[in-house]
Amino acid sequence: MVFVLIISVLIGLVSAFFGSIAGLGGGIILVPVMLFLSQTFEAFSWATPQKIVGISIITMIFTGMSSALSYMKSKRVDFKSGWIFLIGSVPGGILGSFLNQFFSAGKFSLLFGILMLFVFGVFFLPRKSKKAPLEKNRGGIQREMELDGETHRYAYSPVAGGLLAFSVGMMSGLFGIGGGSLMVPAMILLFGFPAHIATATSMFMIFFMSISNSVTHILLGNVEWLYTLAFIPGAYLGGMLGAKVNKVLKGQYVEWLLRVMLIIVAIRLILKGIG
Repeated sequence: MVFVLIISVLIGLVSAFFGSIAGLGGGIILVPVMLFLSQTFEAFSWATPQKIVGISIITMIFTGMSSALSYMKSKRVDFKSGWIFLIGSVPGGILGSFLNQFFSAGKFSLLFGILMLFVFGVFFLPRKSKKAPLEKNRGGIQREMELDGETHRYAYSPVAGGLLAFSVGMMSGLFGIGGGSLMVPAMILLFGFPAHIATATSMFMIFFMSISNSVTHILLGNVEWLYTLAFIPGAYLGGMLGAKVNKVLKGQYVEWLLRVMLIIVAIRLILKGIG
């Protein structure tokens, strides 16, 4: 019991730290690590995909809170865009949380790995041209933010943003990830968000989305409270430290960190799902 609790604290710390740096929320690390432990050690045999997702979602509330507060202090969060995306992501998350109960461990690992492999590929798509005039996005939402003495301008359709957020929310509720692994690359590649603003806004969304998703998973009985409480202190500290490290990294470094993390997780889960 003590061994499991100590490991849980460490997993919460490490997953939140790296997840916060890249705006992922930590679930993309926590979930595959817990799947590995549940299939390897008897002490973690209680950790079904449903229980793991429940723990991940609850933990991300605290990862998102600590990270978002840190990013808000440095004025990197695009609040308007964050609220718009939440309108779509919250109902999507509730739907995904209900769908989660129908997946076995093997199928869950395989589908999760394929999802991460897809996201990895998305990062190599051509960027939206920064020279494209915003006037072409008629009827869209135009944003302008100051970051480190530089003005960043970008625009997107609220309908496209809402539909994307709904899909991301559903994946979040289904797989126990923050949604940042999908939302951050989409914000950067499709909508022209600077990497640091996309990461910070993603963590802001993850905080509120995780609250709504957690309610659904609690009602479904997917939360092991003793182990979940062990993850929270590490997740809060890791999220705060990760946000601080993010501030000193250049945007392209954040994106490359995302790529490396995604491909490692994807290959590991696909092999596990097939085996």
